[in-house]
Amino acid sequence: MLCCVCKEKEATVHLTQITGDKMQKVDLCEECAKTKGVNDATGFSLADLLLGLGASQEIEQAGGGSELACPRCGFTQADFKKAGRLGCPECYNTFAEALEGLLKTMHKGTQHIGKVPESLRHSRDVADRVKSLQKRLSKAIEAEDFEQAALLRDEIKQMNARTSGSPAT
Repeated sequence: MLCCVCKEKEATVHLTQITGDKMQKVDLCEECAKTKGVNDATGFSLADLLLGLGASQEIEQAGGGSELACPRCGFTQADFKKAGRLGCPECYNTFAEALEGLLKTMHKGTQHIGKVPESLRHSRDVADRVKSLQKRLSKAIEAEDFEQAALLRDEIKQMNARTSGSPAT
């Protein structure tokens, strides 16, 4: 098994962290284990290995050297370094500047958009468009703009006909 850090040498140090019902493993060669301070329990940070080398240092630097803490839960940079995770949703706002750089190295972007099958995405887009048109139709009727309301009504009929597969009447 190769070292998770250098990916060249055989791993001789195997670390396992169990949190709740989840288990995370890190395998290191002897040299990488020494440079990461694995033999020194106070200097070792599993968060650094799992989140990318230097993750906790990146957060400390973005905090300007002072101990930044979440106003909601009191979670600090040191807590992040130990746990490898944040304490509450507000932590993402508190540590946003440092996390942005860290997340960019781990993922394509910094905003989660999820994965949706193409057919579902299309039907969801159509449904959203119809809702928007219906809101505009209601506003047009309230404003007694019946010409605009008729156009919106026809567009809604066409959208519904396309999704159901029957011709618009």
